[in-house]
Amino acid sequence: MNKPQQIDKARLMRMATYASVATAVTLIIAKLVAWFISDSVSILATLVDSSLDVLASVVNLIAVNHALQPADREHRFGHGKAEPLAGLGQSMFIAGSAGILLLQGISRLIHPQQISNGIELGIGVMIFSMLATLGLISFQRYVIRHTDSTAIKADALHYKTDLLVNGSVIIALVLAAYGWAIFDPIFAIVIALFILYSAWSIVREAIDLLMDHELPDEDRQKIRATVLNNPHAKGLHDLRTRRSGTTVFIQLHLELDETLLLREAHAIADELENAVKALFDDAEVIIHEDPITHLPPDPQTVN
Repeated sequence: MNKPQQIDKARLMRMATYASVATAVTLIIAKLVAWFISDSVSILATLVDSSLDVLASVVNLIAVNHALQPADREHRFGHGKAEPLAGLGQSMFIAGSAGILLLQGISRLIHPQQISNGIELGIGVMIFSMLATLGLISFQRYVIRHTDSTAIKADALHYKTDLLVNGSVIIALVLAAYGWAIFDPIFAIVIALFILYSAWSIVREAIDLLMDHELPDEDRQKIRATVLNNPHAKGLHDLRTRRSGTTVFIQLHLELDETLLLREAHAIADELENAVKALFDDAEVIIHEDPITHLPPDPQTVN
């Protein structure tokens, strides 16, 4: 990848984080007004969720800017692990806020309150939120197609769940307008549990990245197939893979005929490194050449 392409990729990722923060702040203001007028706990749930969006988006912005910094003398493998570290911190805030929301929903379920004000405003705000979220997701998809950023993918996935949350609040408000106010805290509790589940998903992904979890089996099989497809490759072993930010790191031992000259073995390894790199958008590949001794055939096995 040439330098202009790297700069363009970084610009797109930063633009996506700015758009995410701006959208989340706008939705918080709208939902805050709607909740203050209606006192709907379902709207409060989406307000909490949007507040978490701002936190997540700001942390994402900082993490992406840090992760995009090139490798230096103190960080030879780059700064990609800033993303999972940020995600781990986000999950703590998300879990705490979801817990508070869950208690609020249970309290309102035990002591129900009729919603009589601002139902129309609440529905209008939810529709506006869904339209704004759809616009943001469309832009994020464009950025993901051109960058394959893990951070932007996670942010986009979170906003996709917001569409379901906002849709459920609209249903709760419509039911409340017809006298079924009991569904308002029920939907709030369901949303809180969903947020807790999302927090756990973030924790698992962050831990996998921080613990250098291997790439999926299908990716490892692609690497093996690419290497073994070379006629000079007699085999491979000690394949190790991991991901840091948007960069994939791959190491393996390549088995070659011991009669090859050093420059020939080196040329084959370079060729295979480029072939494996081509499987991913951003990868660093290290191949160690191992000589394989060809033993004469066993006379007892010859027909």
